[in-house]
Amino acid sequence: MAFIDFLVKNIFNQVSVLIGLVTLIGLLLQKKSFEETISGTIKAMVGILIMIAGTDVFIAGLNSFQTIVSSAFRIAPPVANNTLQDFTSKFGSTAVSIMALGFLIHLIVVRLFNTRFVYLTGHLMWWISLVITASLLEAFPGIGQGTLILVGAILIALYFTLQPVYVHKYMRKVTNSDEIGYGHTSSIAAYLAGRFGHIFGKPEQSTEKIKIPKKIEFMKDITVGTAFIITIIMLVASFFAEKAVVAKQAGDLNFVVWSVIQGFRFAAGITILLYGVRLFLAEIVPAFRGISQKLIPGGKPALDVPVVFPYAPTAVLIGFISSTVVFLIFMIIFGIAGFATIVPSMIMLFFPAAGAAVFGNAVGGWKGAVLGGAINGLFLAFGQALTWPMLSNTAPELAVLADPDWYIITWLIIGAGKLIGSIF
Repeated sequence: MAFIDFLVKNIFNQVSVLIGLVTLIGLLLQKKSFEETISGTIKAMVGILIMIAGTDVFIAGLNSFQTIVSSAFRIAPPVANNTLQDFTSKFGSTAVSIMALGFLIHLIVVRLFNTRFVYLTGHLMWWISLVITASLLEAFPGIGQGTLILVGAILIALYFTLQPVYVHKYMRKVTNSDEIGYGHTSSIAAYLAGRFGHIFGKPEQSTEKIKIPKKIEFMKDITVGTAFIITIIMLVASFFAEKAVVAKQAGDLNFVVWSVIQGFRFAAGITILLYGVRLFLAEIVPAFRGISQKLIPGGKPALDVPVVFPYAPTAVLIGFISSTVVFLIFMIIFGIAGFATIVPSMIMLFFPAAGAAVFGNAVGGWKGAVLGGAINGLFLAFGQALTWPMLSNTAPELAVLADPDWYIITWLIIGAGKLIGSIF
């Protein structure tokens, strides 16, 4: 029991150590050189620690944003009984276990049923595992760790397997081939854009026949775009917020200077977080890829959303603009109505919207691209407002960091929990 306690406390409850071990095993199985093995293991562990540090900075900026915007609309800020940092510290190792076991089940299912696509978007493997872990704990608070890992692994394996398949009809229209699949948690927005884009326009009216003003191209940079948008909102909200609230938040600083710093801090937190995620996934994903190639000869990769950007670069920016405008409109409507305080997360307003816009453009031209971005904006606005309270006891910040599919997964799991609870 003492040995098991040691393993739980020092390995399984330490996400960086567990990620390091998984990476080490993967590199050893691939017979990497000594220096590559040491370097990869260290980078994976440091990446996790950087991600956690970025989460701290992001949460600080998020709390300031929610407080000021809520005050400006005279509504109560969102309530959270836990934070993403605390949740990751406590259940991060469980999420890693779900991710690893789920990927293995996914490979087996693909091999047995010849579903072709192997999900290789590594950073989303991590985030989806966190979403499923949090949702299962909210739906079934008394669930044991073993059951949590097993059920979570089965659910994530189903997602890895089915997601690239159901959206591939429209992925084929984008790429004109079957060589790659779409492996991203914006799939529901991409699917809807592909399904209904033709109603609004024609493929011949492509976005690539439109010229985007160079003056707004800077918004394509996630760090710059996030800092720019959040800072403007903070400045406007600080002007209309209660003076006592602003003074308490700003301290000795002028509210304009404080607002700018908070907007930049928000962007800095997301940038640091993403860098950490990329650093550790750059080492652990190749291990997953190597295993899949050995087990599933001829399998097709389901890849991250940027894989579709070259097919319609202008649609990428159009989708981002459309998504952002729709989200900001609903942010104002929700605030005036006292419904909710929502936060524009530029990463989610950009990448999922860009992917959905490319799909929409493939069937409906520039109007389809606008539709794709708008669908994403709607998902993020309503998803964030509805999902934050659902995850308030585990990791509510996941509602802010979410892509459209995250909301669907959360709603289905928590809805199933309520249904089962009402029956039994």
